[in-house]
Amino acid sequence: MADQTTERAVAEIWQLFKETDARLDKRIQETDARLDKRIQETDARLDKRISQLEGLFGNQWGRLIEALVEPGVLKLFQGRGISVHNLFRRALAQQNGSHMEVDLLLENENEAIAIEVKSSLSIEDVSEFVDEMDRFFHYFPRYQEYKLYGAVAGLDIGSDVMKYAYRRGLFVISITGNDMVRILNDEAFQPHNFGNIP
Repeated sequence: MADQTTERAVAEIWQLFKETDARLDKRIQETDARLDKRIQETDARLDKRISQLEGLFGNQWGRLIEALVEPGVLKLFQGRGISVHNLFRRALAQQNGSHMEVDLLLENENEAIAIEVKSSLSIEDVSEFVDEMDRFFHYFPRYQEYKLYGAVAGLDIGSDVMKYAYRRGLFVISITGNDMVRILNDEAFQPHNFGNIP
């Protein structure tokens, strides 16, 4: 009889352990689910904040690079025989719900130079800019009767990118520091005229 009582007590204890274990497993799963949800919410908030900061930093960085190019760029092209004398920052045009922005736009009475500025210039950036140049007159029709040249500028320009931009007929502008910019193209370079006037 004592053995049966002991067996029953042991069985009851095991049953209690199983029930307790099941309740603990359920609570752990519920806690894990709540933690996972909180982690996902926190991750989503962090991702949003990081995106906002990247956008803010990217915009400010882009403006800094443009500010480094801007002061000397008119003289730079005047020294190459293109007597531009007006400079427009972030020239923006909209047509039918789409838009085009040119980082720096230089002009005189019959010539214009559109300049794309990047901190690190890639071949893809150059290709995209050439495509934009083909749409330039759609967005800026007042320049229809102008010669139009293109230029790309940057802090970091690899030799392969320089050669590619050169072959596409673009001026390549390097930022050398101390408010100095220089055209990397040699004197024999003939820029591509993207305009309608030869």
